[in-house]
Order: sequence, then structure tokens, then C-alpha cells
Amino acid sequence: MRKRCSFLRHWRAIVSSVGHDPVGGSLVIQIRRREFIVTLGGGAAWSLVARAQQGMKIPRIGYLDFGPASADFMRLEALRAGLRDLGWVEGKTFAIEFRWADTVGQLRSAAAELVHMPVNIIVAPNSTMVEAARQVTQTIPIVFANHADPVGIGHVASLPHPGGNITGLSMLLTELAVKELEMLREVLPQSKRIAVMWNPTTPSHAAVVPAVEGASNKLGIELLLLPTRTVEDYDGAFTTMTRERAVGFLDVGSPLSHSNRGLLAELALKSQLPGMFASKDWVQVGGLMSYGADINDLFRRAAVYIDKILKGASPSDLPVEQASKYELVINLKTARLLGLEIPPIVLARTDEVIE
Repeated sequence: MRKRCSFLRHWRAIVSSVGHDPVGGSLVIQIRRREFIVTLGGGAAWSLVARAQQGMKIPRIGYLDFGPASADFMRLEALRAGLRDLGWVEGKTFAIEFRWADTVGQLRSAAAELVHMPVNIIVAPNSTMVEAARQVTQTIPIVFANHADPVGIGHVASLPHPGGNITGLSMLLTELAVKELEMLREVLPQSKRIAVMWNPTTPSHAAVVPAVEGASNKLGIELLLLPTRTVEDYDGAFTTMTRERAVGFLDVGSPLSHSNRGLLAELALKSQLPGMFASKDWVQVGGLMSYGADINDLFRRAAVYIDKILKGASPSDLPVEQASKYELVINLKTARLLGLEIPPIVLARTDEVIE
């Protein structure tokens, strides 16, 4: 009897609170004393935790992404803010299970882990993550926040009627990349050769390359196409730009590029090459300029899809919405370091200037 009482006191000390572990995203469970109908020995404590977790029955949101968690801090905060606005309380009315892949090749196994838990929803921000999640589940709802081309890639049947287990918010990456090339040419009016860094592992980029090639013909410039699959390719890409006398470059946004945006800004300055990027995330760390959707706004709006699905809606009936806020952002400090003067007509259209 003395041994049992000592065990009970020790167990109550361990599981005396309910909360959310901010590092691992797991729940700390409170177990009431009357739930302690157990035998001692042989993993009894673990069986109690499992029973308690099952009893909680709060929905679990799986979050699948690529690269270091720190790279997506602001986007995650926007998603959490959107959920809070809708009355959801992390750790009490829902939990988030994170899976971060170090490489694109690891995404499918990371998605499979979420499916096997299982989670109620998988948030797969863009086309790269959606493809990995789609390969392992056709039943668990998948919500994207900034998909480049969900119809063109085949992840949804149409924007008004997705038709499967996938839905969310999209941005027009192909059209945006063309617009970005045009804006970069405005900043570099005498340019004859511009490099384009794109990622063959990003599903949406297959449509971007021919689109920017067509635009370059109209603009009268030659493109230097540089596929970059891994971070190790970046040094070589900038060496090639310098050798081939490119006067600037367009970086087509990808998970790899976003995770290494600080490195790209550093290499651009070292090579004295003006760069156009997909969103202000790159410009805030030293990139020259960007034109694209407000990604934080898209992540915040993705919470609406999560809310509706957790309340019983089918993703097949939730139309895909498109980005409504686009912004041109320029880093004038970087322009000065590059010895570049931004034309007044471009500055007049700028939504945000970073000094």
C-alpha cells in the first residue's frame, strides 16, 4: 500500500496541469484521481496518458512545411491570429502538430506521420507541400494558404468547386512572375540579359518558365535560366550570372528560396546584382524588391477554412479564394549599396519602402 500511495503522489505531480508545449506542439494532460483505476507495473502510466488523450477529443491540426521553423514564424503567427479571431484557443480547443522537412524528399514521409496520428486537417501551405500530402491521403482535408496554381497542377478540379479533399487560398504565381520581370526591367531599362532562378522540385514552376520566356521576347531581353534544386546550387548560380554578364535576376518564389532568403540577399549584394523576389519576406532581409501577394494575409484567411471544416464543412464544397492584396516593396538601403537609382515612376507605385 505504501508503494501505491507513493506512486500516486508522484503521478499527480507529473500530470497536474493542462497546457500547450510551445516547442513540441504537444498537449500536457490533466488526469483526475478517479481515473486511476490501474494495475502497477508494465507501462501502466503510458496507457493512462493514451486514454486521457483520447478522452480530450480536441481536434488536431497537422502543419506540414519545409525548412527551419523560424523561417515561417510570421506566417504561423498570422494563422494562429486568424484562429483566435474565430474563437479557437490553442491547447484547449485545438492542438497543432508540426512536421518540418529538411529536404523536399522528406516531405512525403513527414505527411505520412501526420496521417497516421491521425490529425483532423493538414495545413500544407503551397503546391510543394500539397503534393506530398495528397500522395498519402485522399480523405483527410488539406488546406493550402498560398498555392500558386491549384487548378493547373490538378490539386483541385476548379476554383468554385474543388471537388476533393483539398482547398484553400491561391495566388497567381505564373502571372506574378511575368509582372515581376516587367517591373525589374523598368528598374533596369538598359538590361539585355536577366537571370531567372527557378526550382524544378516546385510543381508550379513548370508553368512559370514558359510564361516568363514569352514575356522576355516581348520585352526584348535574353533570359539566363538557372535551375536551383538545393541550397548548394545558389553559389554556382550567382557565379554563372557574373560570368554570363546578367545585369539582374528574378527569383521565382519557392519553399527553398524562402527558407534561404537571407543567403540569397547576401549573395546578391556580394555579386552586385539587383534581384526581384516573390514577397516582402525577401526584401526585409536585404533583397532589393518584390511584388506579390500579402502572404501573411493569406495565412490569416486560411484559418476560415480550418474553422469551417472543423465545424463540419466538406473541403470539396469550399471554393478556392484568390489573394486580394498585392504589394510592391523596395529596399532603398539595398538600392544604395548596389549603386542603383529607382525610377520615380516605380517609387510612386511602391506600397512599402524599407530604409
